[in-house]
Amino acid sequence: MAMRIAAKSAGPDGDEALRRAKRADFTDVRANNLGFVLRQVRVEGRCSRADLAAKTGLNKATVSSLVAELIERRVLRESGSVIGNIGRPAVLLSVDSGYYASIGVEVNVDYMALVAVDLAGNRLLSWRRAHDGAGSSAGRSVSAIAGLAKRAVDKMDAEGRQILGLAVAVPSMIDHKGVVRNAPRLGWTDFDLASRLRSAMRDPQYAVSVDNDANLGAVAEQRFGAWADMSNMIYLTGEIGLGAGLIIDGELRRGAAGFAGEFGNLFVEIDGSIGRVEDLASIRTALIELSEAEDINSTEVEAEVEDIVTRARAGEDRVIAVLERMGRALGAGIALAVDLLNPEVVVLGGHYQALSPWLLPAAEAELGSRAFAPESGGVEVVVSSLGHEAPALGAATGILNDIDAGRMPTPLGR
Repeated sequence: MAMRIAAKSAGPDGDEALRRAKRADFTDVRANNLGFVLRQVRVEGRCSRADLAAKTGLNKATVSSLVAELIERRVLRESGSVIGNIGRPAVLLSVDSGYYASIGVEVNVDYMALVAVDLAGNRLLSWRRAHDGAGSSAGRSVSAIAGLAKRAVDKMDAEGRQILGLAVAVPSMIDHKGVVRNAPRLGWTDFDLASRLRSAMRDPQYAVSVDNDANLGAVAEQRFGAWADMSNMIYLTGEIGLGAGLIIDGELRRGAAGFAGEFGNLFVEIDGSIGRVEDLASIRTALIELSEAEDINSTEVEAEVEDIVTRARAGEDRVIAVLERMGRALGAGIALAVDLLNPEVVVLGGHYQALSPWLLPAAEAELGSRAFAPESGGVEVVVSSLGHEAPALGAATGILNDIDAGRMPTPLGR
């Protein structure tokens, strides 16, 4: 009753507020329906308007209106026809892969990677180059990222494509504003990478964003990996450091401040010693121990990992022992995560892929002996099929996910 009185007494200003709320509700519903139709076409591959009406439950007039807008926005296109049940040809629809591109970049201690994809998720570019992230200042890294991104943008422009966005993956704690709060391997603290990159790119028309590399690796695995569409997944980076991206109930979870997934900071006990998982199971730890150096040369990480693989294949006992201990530490950490989150799958990414023949059996055995849940909660520990490309691919993919959620692009010139 009080709410009715307040609304009635609001006068013209209150009436206008209600009208704005109704318009916002209508806009939200339409955006959701646009995303719903797009996702359905993506799943089906090619389908007609009648198919969409039947599968979505929306009436034919609504579907026709939504499809018309998606075609106008260059998101869908008509792609041939098929004879219908009553002999009339039905026009087929598919995702328009020829106009837009999204760009994802990963910056890490020893390399930078760039992936560009079209609206259908097809890879348009896949670049990887050496980068001394540990030895470069934040400013020099921004220049390197901007230079690589500009090359990609120019190439997409030459092909007549509109850029949907640029997203950057960083091995760091990233807050909700995109500020790099702490990237110890890169030496960055409270660094507003997104703003600096926008300036270096001369304030482009498309959005520039930053996120944690493990989060974006998880996004890529959920959409493109061998275990895609899993609703509960943990992705472990397997680079110099060790972070985790968490997919829970089908959604990426960042936590209240954006800092969830610090898997490497879990403490476990192995052989009577207690330490962080990152200190016991990271690639950096293996390289230091097996090279007997005080630290690693960040520009030679990939070559050093290849050398470890060669030595392990040759049966070098010391190398195999180090890798198996790493696997056990990983398994102990995964057991904690399994009891807390109960994922369906844990995906080992990055350099863990090359070392998996020795890591995986030890990790699975340790997990089985430590997890409280029966049969380890049914989790599978697997190796990424995307390799080092996952975070950059996930950066580009996150932009596609925004469109699938109904945040539609507007073609240039409209």
